[in-house]
Amino acid sequence: MFTYVINQDIELKLLETRHAEALFKLTDASRAHLRTWLPWVDQTKSVEDSKGFIDYTLKQFSSQNGFQAGIWYKGELAGVVGLHGINWANRSTSIGYWLGEAFQGHGLMTQSCQAVISHCFDELNLKRIEIRVATENTSSQAVPERLGFKKEGCLEKSECLYGHYVDHYVFGLINQS
Repeated sequence: MFTYVINQDIELKLLETRHAEALFKLTDASRAHLRTWLPWVDQTKSVEDSKGFIDYTLKQFSSQNGFQAGIWYKGELAGVVGLHGINWANRSTSIGYWLGEAFQGHGLMTQSCQAVISHCFDELNLKRIEIRVATENTSSQAVPERLGFKKEGCLEKSECLYGHYVDHYVFGLINQS
């Protein structure tokens, strides 16, 4: 299975069925915080829902269409980072991520995304990576900005979040090698 050690405190590991309870507890503990920007939170009502998500992501991984990794901080599940899928014809992908509320402010997401970017460019030989972020989610925008992504534009009314639409900025990073 996919594992990427970032440093002594941070490790990325492919989500597995055995992580369903930890994933649900993290989601549930941060429900109000996550719901502001993520459309799937209300559909995650039980450990079984988290298990269903993990099963889906394992199929994604086995079909070579990306992955979802748990971000482990000092041995505890802190969040998730992964690829929304891979467009092999164009050698491109997009990164999605979220952190539990209690784990923010430690640089976990920037370091985790840097590891995913390195994997995408060095191991998968991809050419382009996108990150899309709601225009009002300034905390999340800071991640691609810190990682050298270029803000390429704005997609109006890009996502429906609980009955209202939000615009997204598109950030892009090109593999120069």
